[in-house]
Amino acid sequence: MKFFLSLIHVVLSVLLMAVVLLQHRKQGGFGGVFGGGTQADVGQWQRFTGLTKLTVILAGLFMVTSTLLALL
Repeated sequence: MKFFLSLIHVVLSVLLMAVVLLQHRKQGGFGGVFGGGTQADVGQWQRFTGLTKLTVILAGLFMVTSTLLALL
């Protein structure tokens, strides 16, 4: 079980790195990272690109596998 989960974790980490490196750079900087967003930014999942959605999903799965590996 732990070997299988570790293998999935490694594959997820490589995929996450590849997806992050494939994304285009935005010129916004760190403006929205520390609370710079507005109420209009809420619920904008539909406006994300496919690559951004994939990054969010892979990051979530990576956090779940990290937590599970830490608990084992």
